Amino acid sequence: MSMVLVAGHFKIVGESPDEDSVRFYPDDVTIWDRLPTTVKANASGGVQLRLDAIDALETHYTPPHAPAPWRRPATLGDGAGAQLLELLGFTDVVRDTQRNVTSSTPDTCPGYILTRFADKYGRPVSLAYAGNRPDTPDAAAAAPPPSDRGLVYVTVPELRRSVNWQLLEAGWVYPTFYSKLYVDLRRDLSSTAVAARAAGRGVWQDDATLPGFTLLSRAQLRDELVILPKLFRRLAEYLTLDDTGGTSLTGFSAFLSAHDDRLFTVPDGHATSLDTLVAVTGQRVQLTVRPEQIVFEEG
Repeated sequence: MSMVLVAGHFKIVGESPDEDSVRFYPDDVTIWDRLPTTVKANASGGVQLRLDAIDALETHYTPPHAPAPWRRPATLGDGAGAQLLELLGFTDVVRDTQRNVTSSTPDTCPGYILTRFADKYGRPVSLAYAGNRPDTPDAAAAAPPPSDRGLVYVTVPELRRSVNWQLLEAGWVYPTFYSKLYVDLRRDLSSTAVAARAAGRGVWQDDATLPGFTLLSRAQLRDELVILPKLFRRLAEYLTLDDTGGTSLTGFSAFLSAHDDRLFTVPDGHATSLDTLVAVTGQRVQLTVRPEQIVFEEG
């Protein structure tokens, strides 16, 4: 259960951090060579992170056929982004009309990430942390042998110090698991999501994914419905294929089937695709399996 430890700092001024992603600069720009997949870094070695295991309501998602971004309920989407930056150590964050950060206190914050690979967009899939890695008993117990210098053996206590876990525990984000996430970490994240839902925290207070919803308009999807971001993106992509502004879901099941989001369910291990887990009856949509029981295959 080893991950590459990358020390560095987070930078947001001049960037546009969103609800579950942020720019990170390593102390050693050659560190990305240790990952088995290609990392897309800028000239200074900075990368946009993909925070593992979580997905927040989009603050500015542009479907392929849409002329402008689609937003989600601002309280939760913007709230998740603000909480992420606060957990990393930033305050007094000011953005312009294009959502670029123009100033913050401080300009940069020290931190580190734990990662194993980059996704198809070149973003390191990471657990992110503020400050320096603490010298704790669980960290010492998980210290790798000398031949594995630079690696960290990740334990559940280490996971729980990450901003990923803290956002999930507070209900700011949905659990969205992929197949390369370690099983023991996924189990803890799953139980954390269940507890947040039972307490009605954050997205779970108004979640319409599991009880189901009747889609009445595009404005409702953008501005009102609180649903699993993966499902929102697929609905937005489908609806924007219709340039008349319609909302008919007649072909949505077929669209999902063609998209073929491969996954397996836990604990039964049933291999299938997202379309089989989304019930569509007329204009009514419902996810029939809880999000923490779905594990998507890496694309």
